[in-house]
Amino acid sequence: MEILNYAFMQRALLAAVLVGITAPAIGIYLVQRRQALMGDGIGHVAMTGVGLGFLLSWSPVWMATLVSVLGAILMELIRWYGKTRGDIALAMLFYGGMAGGVMFINLAPGGSNANLTSYLFGSLSTVSESDVTAICLLAAFVVLVTVGLRRQLFAVSQDEEFARVTGLPVRALNLLTAVTAAVTVTVAMRVVGLLLVSALMVVPVAAAQQLTRSFAATFAIAVALGVSVTIGGTVTSYYQDVPPGATIVLLTIGAFIALSVLAAPLARRRARALAAAQPAADPAECKIPATRGAADEVGV
Repeated sequence: MEILNYAFMQRALLAAVLVGITAPAIGIYLVQRRQALMGDGIGHVAMTGVGLGFLLSWSPVWMATLVSVLGAILMELIRWYGKTRGDIALAMLFYGGMAGGVMFINLAPGGSNANLTSYLFGSLSTVSESDVTAICLLAAFVVLVTVGLRRQLFAVSQDEEFARVTGLPVRALNLLTAVTAAVTVTVAMRVVGLLLVSALMVVPVAAAQQLTRSFAATFAIAVALGVSVTIGGTVTSYYQDVPPGATIVLLTIGAFIALSVLAAPLARRRARALAAAQPAADPAECKIPATRGAADEVGV
């Protein structure tokens, strides 16, 4: 294939595959926890890390990872202790992250808001070898956590109180989920962009849920869908010269709509099959009245 003749496209496709795996892998836990927009908030905070990377002449990916992890931990602490003022504190954190990114990158030598564009919306041609190395290491961490601790993370995501009663370290697992989400944001920002990464975390999971309610099946379908749309969006971006992040997100939404349309007749078919498999109820005259049975038991 012509597309594989170029080193920058090889790097972009590898990054796209890793993003397609990691974003839905952590997204399924965020959806279960009803924190679907957490990735969007972390993306805002990560902008400060990108700006600091330019200002300090350090890798924007690694600096964004550090700032995102700190931001995610702070978000969890606010969720635990913020109470009624928590939403205000989160809003200040998100908007402060955006403002900090713009300010730092303009203070950097030769920096301007144009430098942020590839991080906000993704860019294929700017994925460097050092970026690929960082993405591979960070993606390995995400996969290790989301697959290796899937039972514990699922239990906490479903019911924190029950998980606490069973002896699981709920707060530590919540912090680990937040940190993993922050790492995933920085993995995805070179391909999808900080402003669009949340869609890739949530929409494939929502699309997979249209077909199945099993956690394992939803996980597998969501990851397969994530890989498909990231590769498809990257290839389309190369041949059609369109923004990769926007293309990937639009393909993801299109897949969600298609699966939703497909799921409706499948659900009706399953319902009819379930109804047909159930044994017919006894005729009314054959049923034993509950009151008489109860009275006999007490000797009335």
